[in-house]
Amino acid sequence: MTAPAAVTAAQAALAAEHAAVYGYGVVGARIEEERAGDAREAHEAHRARRDALTRAVRGLGAEPVAAAAAYALPFAVPDGAAALRLATELERRLTAVYADLVRAATGDLRGEAAAGLREAAVRAARWDGGSVAFPGLTERAAPDRS
Repeated sequence: MTAPAAVTAAQAALAAEHAAVYGYGVVGARIEEERAGDAREAHEAHRARRDALTRAVRGLGAEPVAAAAAYALPFAVPDGAAALRLATELERRLTAVYADLVRAATGDLRGEAAAGLREAAVRAARWDGGSVAFPGLTERAAPDRS
């Protein structure tokens, strides 16, 4: 029997990968030429992850969430600098959903989720030039109430 939490987390990761594939289409259209290869590589990586998650969700006995026709971007992307920020934001969002999937999944799916988290964290650091100690967890941290 499959844990409902694993299905929910896998569906969330799949939805985030759909959004990333869409977002990298925007990034690729606006990114500076010297980073265009990085954008193409990330786009292809997210397409592969999306396809793998589609198979994983089916393997869990669920119908994979479909991609939307379009996605609302978190901010306007008029130029290369904004495209760079969007790429960073896409990857950071993915670290959060993959952290949730690592927590909920077992076996091979957990290993794939950990790999997805690691890859997104590395890409976020490359786009942004910085990193966080525990990617995917800082987004879940409770606000400081001191």
